[in-house]
Amino acid sequence: MELYILSGETSGGVCLKCRHNTAGRHCHYCREGFYRDASKPITHRKACKACDCHPVGSSGLTCNQTSGQCPCKDGVTGTTCNRCAKGYFQSRSTVAPCIKVYKVEKPKPDPKQDKCGKCPASRKKLHLKKYCKRDYAIQADILSRETVGEWVRFGIHVRHVFKAGPVKLRTGPQSLWISQAEAQCACPKLRLKHSYLVLGNNQEGRKYSGLHASKDSTVIEWKDDWPWRMRRFQRRQRNGRCKNP
Repeated sequence: MELYILSGETSGGVCLKCRHNTAGRHCHYCREGFYRDASKPITHRKACKACDCHPVGSSGLTCNQTSGQCPCKDGVTGTTCNRCAKGYFQSRSTVAPCIKVYKVEKPKPDPKQDKCGKCPASRKKLHLKKYCKRDYAIQADILSRETVGEWVRFGIHVRHVFKAGPVKLRTGPQSLWISQAEAQCACPKLRLKHSYLVLGNNQEGRKYSGLHASKDSTVIEWKDDWPWRMRRFQRRQRNGRCKNP
């Protein structure tokens, strides 16, 4: 007031009781808790808008008096701190409402799997030509598995013998041998306590006695209609429909 009097009552005064949420010596800016609406003159009754900071996303309820930007918590963005920033996802925590998304590195492929490749889809198909080229055809239950040197021995129970070839086959317990490399590649894939239709070849000079299977063998999950199909192949074989491979 003293400055106002000394200036000849022309300047230096301080405004009292600012209205419409303004503040300052001349009521020329918005008071704390409000921000300026630039589209309206400072004398307008709605020139100052109340801060609308999100109660969870913001770290305080007082915004920037010029821009209206609220102070956001880590990972939160937006003028009112109402959404998660890019690279963050929303949580249920009120302390950390947005959590950073970390990239999970994909495991490097196993070099063994790279060598395997895809198991031939044709081994799951059954037709007369394939039946004729195989030494044996059986229904077998897989009971056990063990590694013996470079081979894997499956303990099986032969339920039905549809074709035996030069080797005598009987129902009951048998051994089915698959090389360890092909067993690791699951080609053919055999699961314990499952029943399969197996068509394969037995080569002479094998180190271990019993049946042998490989990626060229036909190994299919057992179905109730396989006996009918196999009997039909047997009839055609007896009628001379099988040609020597």
